[in-house]
Amino acid sequence: MILMEISGSLNMIGYALATLGPALGVAWIFSSVINGTARQPEARGAMMSTAFIGFAVVEALAIIAIALAFVI
Repeated sequence: MILMEISGSLNMIGYALATLGPALGVAWIFSSVINGTARQPEARGAMMSTAFIGFAVVEALAIIAIALAFVI
């Protein structure tokens, strides 16, 4: 039996797994905005501005993760 050789960086596998968190976070943020807009359409503006702030914070975590994956 021949052992398979892993080529490439294991950091990228870790980053691929780390992207699941921000992906789920963005999905939950915007699904909550859609749900809230369906319940109270007049509050859409306030929810969207809060959603974009949350989106920026979640995506910042993904950008930090890829930077660390390349540095390590």
